[in-house]
Amino acid sequence: MKNYVIRAVAANQNIRAFAAITTELVERARQIHDTTPVATAALGRTLTAAAIMGVMQKGERDKISIQIKGNGPLKQILAVADSKGNVKGYVANPYVELPLRKDGKLDVGGAVGREGKIIVIKDLGLKEPYIGQLELVSGEIAEDIAAYFAYSEQQPSAVALGVLVDRDRTVKASGGFMIQILPGVSHEMIEKIEDKLNQIPPITQMVDSQKSGEEILEMVLEGFDVEILEKKEIALLCDCSVERLEQALISIGAKDLKEIIDEDGQAELTCHFCNTKYHFDRNHLIKLYEEAVKY
Repeated sequence: MKNYVIRAVAANQNIRAFAAITTELVERARQIHDTTPVATAALGRTLTAAAIMGVMQKGERDKISIQIKGNGPLKQILAVADSKGNVKGYVANPYVELPLRKDGKLDVGGAVGREGKIIVIKDLGLKEPYIGQLELVSGEIAEDIAAYFAYSEQQPSAVALGVLVDRDRTVKASGGFMIQILPGVSHEMIEKIEDKLNQIPPITQMVDSQKSGEEILEMVLEGFDVEILEKKEIALLCDCSVERLEQALISIGAKDLKEIIDEDGQAELTCHFCNTKYHFDRNHLIKLYEEAVKY
């Protein structure tokens, strides 16, 4: 199990904890989208957060999407995950190049932008999805996810997300963790956790040194009796299909479809998430036009 999320509790179930190892998953996303290092880091952090939040969902068909719209050159990041451990995502501008920060790290905040919104959509099988949105705090993504939980779900959370990009631009290490404090936890316990969070190495360093998700949570929550509840495999998986793209074409309406048939005689659609191209010839489009006319 190379890519996975660990779900755990600690301190007599007063703490919820999650840890993710996503190195190969994020490397695959880098290959698909041909991202620059800073875009790889931004997309990888968002995919890791989505994977963790997907596993948090209880329903078999539950889905969650994280959309980050900043005023930086990346423009938009979108990651979607389900409760089964499948995740997909993309960045609107994968070719962003920025100088390193003064501390030598990738400038994810500069690429995302300091102003904008994080939008979280939960599809829980109800008539309407739950939508929570918040102004970006830093554009560094982990801080923005923590702020979302604090303000939109009233759930104090410590979030760490990191992607270490090698000199050849491949992903050397990627992962993250999320610690959630439940009501009733003492101030002393909170202070102890905060002190520990300030002492531990960066998440990328822990993943790069081959620490497992279990070991990472043991380090973060040392002395709090961590109990591992689940280890779920996660994968970068797109669910696009010819049928979905057919519905997308039908949804544009008979008039627009007729124009495509008359002017181009064909259509080619590309999935944003996996870059798979779908070609529709004239006969195929005519069938879809006949379907669209019925609506």
